[in-house]
Amino acid sequence: MSAPSLTVAVFGLGEAGSAVAEDLARVGAQVVGWDPQPKRVPGAVPLAPHPAGAAAQADVILVLTTPSAALDVAESVRPVLRPGQVYADCNTTSPALKRRVGAVVEPSGALFADVALMAPVLGRGLRTPALASGPGAQALANRLGPLGLPVQVLGPEVGVAASRKLVRSVFMKGLAAAVWEALAAAHALGCEEETYEDIQRTLLEADAQLLRRLVEGTRLHAARRVDEMRAACELLEELKVPPRVARASAKWLEDLAGGP
Repeated sequence: MSAPSLTVAVFGLGEAGSAVAEDLARVGAQVVGWDPQPKRVPGAVPLAPHPAGAAAQADVILVLTTPSAALDVAESVRPVLRPGQVYADCNTTSPALKRRVGAVVEPSGALFADVALMAPVLGRGLRTPALASGPGAQALANRLGPLGLPVQVLGPEVGVAASRKLVRSVFMKGLAAAVWEALAAAHALGCEEETYEDIQRTLLEADAQLLRRLVEGTRLHAARRVDEMRAACELLEELKVPPRVARASAKWLEDLAGGP
């Protein structure tokens, strides 16, 4: 299916949805958008008053709303879904919720794809790396891959892509929480700029050796590092910074070391 003959409905016109919709229109796809409260309407994308109106005419439906709306959106368009369509839920949700959304879509004959966007969409748009699983994963790759979406197909099981994304989320969101907590402590000590630069330098110089040291060195030196993180907790408490990450790290190290 060539770009001019492909109609794509994009649900959710926030930062991510707008960027993807604009890119699809730019490469020649027919795009129709829907958002319950659009804050930024892409100029090249006409808006439908209801998701069912957009879904009825689409070959591919991309859902980039919010996780809490994923099931409601699927149920609202179920009556107009038809065989041959691809319904791609791109929200970051649990595998269980992806399976529930897929169960809503499946009886219509439309092909459901569990999609995980694996990098920030801002600045990448349609070229954001994606993982896809479920019965519609390959069809999604076949239709949007030639237009620029880099899709890695993980197979026919719904929830696999969501699981891979959430594993990454444990790392990335945990890293963000640790950075915020460290910078809050540094701010209280008057060395925020210095600490920011140190974190930045560490990330820029990160390599395979650092990862091995984090994994292997932590296991080897867990007992000693318990004391270090307990001291860090005491410091944060003195500074009136809640030691959420530091306290969790100390407890995890205790468990790893086999201590009390």
